[in-house]
Amino acid sequence: MNLVTRCPACGTAFRVQRDQLAAHFGTVRCGKCGGVFNGVAALVEEGPERLSVDPSPQLGLFDPSRRPAQAAPARNDAPLPEFLADERVSRPKAWLWILLSVVALAALVAQLYRIRAEAIAWVPELRPALEAGCRVAGCTVPLPRRPDLLKIVSSDMHDDPGRQLFVLNALLRNLARFPQPYPDLELALTDAGKVVTRRVLRPSEYLDARAAARQIANGLEPGAEESLRVYVDAKLVRASGYELCIYPDDCLKHSKK
Repeated sequence: MNLVTRCPACGTAFRVQRDQLAAHFGTVRCGKCGGVFNGVAALVEEGPERLSVDPSPQLGLFDPSRRPAQAAPARNDAPLPEFLADERVSRPKAWLWILLSVVALAALVAQLYRIRAEAIAWVPELRPALEAGCRVAGCTVPLPRRPDLLKIVSSDMHDDPGRQLFVLNALLRNLARFPQPYPDLELALTDAGKVVTRRVLRPSEYLDARAAARQIANGLEPGAEESLRVYVDAKLVRASGYELCIYPDDCLKHSKK
C-alpha cells in the first residue's frame, strides 16, 4: 500500500512504501531539497481533493552520497503508526510459532521412535515409513509383540521306544494383522498329573535349522501358521503326559487354572 509523506522544508509530497519508512526508524531524505526529516511523523492523508504527489524519490531516500556532511540522521523516538508497529511485533511472534512447531514435531518423532513397535501394532501400515526412517537414522524397527494373538492351535506327543525319544508336533498360528516374533514355548512332561520336568524351547530349537535365522528375523506373518516338530530325550524321565504353552504369558495363565 502506498503512503504519502510531505517534506516540512519544501512542502513536496512523495509516495513511499511502508518498508522505506520502517527502515532507519522513519528517517528519509527529500528528493527535491535534500532535507532530512521523519517520514512517519510527516505522513499525510489524501482527502477528496487529491494531492499533487511527486513519485517516490528513487534512492533519494537513504542515499549516503546525497546526504550533507553536517546532517547525521538521528533516531526519532516518536511512536510508530499502528500499522508499522503491528508489523514489527508480528515478526517475532511468527518466528516463535515456527520454533514451537519444530520443537513439537521433534518431540512427536522422538515419541514415535520410542514406541515404534507399539505404533505398528496399532497401525501396521506405518511399518514401511518407520523402516525408511530407521535406515537413515541407523536404527531398527522391532517386531511388535502381542502374545494374546499367538495361539497353539493343536499339538500331540508320542514316544519313539526304539530311540527312547518323545516326538512333539504342534501348530502355531498368528492371529494379529502384523508380523510377530516367534515365541518361546514351554514344554512340561507330566506323570499322574504332576510335572516331572520342564523345558523352554527357543525358536531356533523348534524351527527348521536351514531357515531358522531368516524366519526369526521376519517373524510369523499375519494370519500365518507354523508347524513344528521337536524331539525330546526322555531316557531318564518317566512321563505319561505333557503340557505345552507359550512362555511365559500363556504359561502363567495356564498354571493359574
